[in-house]
Amino acid sequence: MKIAIAGTGYVGLSNAILLAQHHEVHTVDLIEEKVNMINRGKSPLVDKEIEEYLAGGKLNLTATTDGEAAYRDAEYVIISTPTNYDEKKNYFDTSSVEAVIELVQKVNPSAIMVIKSTIPVGYTESVSRKYRTDQILFSPEFLREGQALKDNLYPSRIIVGCPAGNEKMKAAAETFAHLLQEGAIKQDIPTLITNLTEAEAVKLFANTYLALRVSFFNELDTFAEMKGLDAKQIIEGIGLDPRIGTHYNNPSFGYGGYCLPKDTKQLLANYNNVPNNIMEAIVEANKTRKDFIAEQILDREPKTVGVYRLAMKANSDNYRQSSILGVMERLRAKGVSIVIFDPSLKSEVFDGMAVINNFEDFCRKSDVIVANRMDDMLSAVKEKVYTRDIYFRD
Repeated sequence: MKIAIAGTGYVGLSNAILLAQHHEVHTVDLIEEKVNMINRGKSPLVDKEIEEYLAGGKLNLTATTDGEAAYRDAEYVIISTPTNYDEKKNYFDTSSVEAVIELVQKVNPSAIMVIKSTIPVGYTESVSRKYRTDQILFSPEFLREGQALKDNLYPSRIIVGCPAGNEKMKAAAETFAHLLQEGAIKQDIPTLITNLTEAEAVKLFANTYLALRVSFFNELDTFAEMKGLDAKQIIEGIGLDPRIGTHYNNPSFGYGGYCLPKDTKQLLANYNNVPNNIMEAIVEANKTRKDFIAEQILDREPKTVGVYRLAMKANSDNYRQSSILGVMERLRAKGVSIVIFDPSLKSEVFDGMAVINNFEDFCRKSDVIVANRMDDMLSAVKEKVYTRDIYFRD
């Protein structure tokens, strides 16, 4: 089968590799440098499994900037283009998704399109009406940055949404689910075929629940720090309740990354005229946590704060919506000088702040070193480090 994929971010590239194990896959990106890297077997992303599979040379995968050629005779076109959240409109910017739909309709109207970009609840049905087509499915992604391919090889579940009552598209959804199962290493993957809008809601509610859990343990940690208590002992004690568990419980500077901040805001926007308390509180809790972290750092009266890596997670170079960025904004507003250590940054300046990639020099210039996640590299200067990382893991 020939499959085309629009976008080579974590979602697009991990799906391209998964499917290219058994099928002919053409992945499309506007950035020629990324396309050339993929065709040379090099990953444009920091992701261990993506790097290994691309270097292995066993994939039927070609990258291109020519979307028209890639989509022309594809049976399935997967759309995984960026949909950044527009704060002014309270809505995802879906223009890149619609640009792909328009091009596919022009060159290959019989293709089945599968949206994997994050979108508002109700979007797929509305865009299907707009373009007068029933050829669109929605399949949510549940990937972690830096482990995107691993999460496709060992998925927690596969969900594909299709138009209600459309047997042809239900069959297409089942076929697509089989393609994902075929590429995975994990067996007996829980698989659910749903209506389109329900599949969209699964994605936003799942990520909002994760944001809720992050916020809960962060507020527990705030309480413990202000009361002089050992947060780890409290977390371990409540985690022994099997209904709560010992997962996803490590305090941080706030939830961040590419999905959780924008998904929580979009879900809250979807709640317009729907009674709610929790959804709004989750968004506000993240702001409060950043305020508290900044205040704790300012209490040390530093002249220069060193930020150890911008990325939210270990083994990732993606700092989009990283919680540390919000903390940095608050510190700068108080006149604190900031320097950054992050080898993934190629320039010597980031948003007007110096990037120092000589670690000893960075430590020497920093009165306080702020780290969302600890690292063995910091052990020699532990007395300078401010972190809320209890378990020294993601």
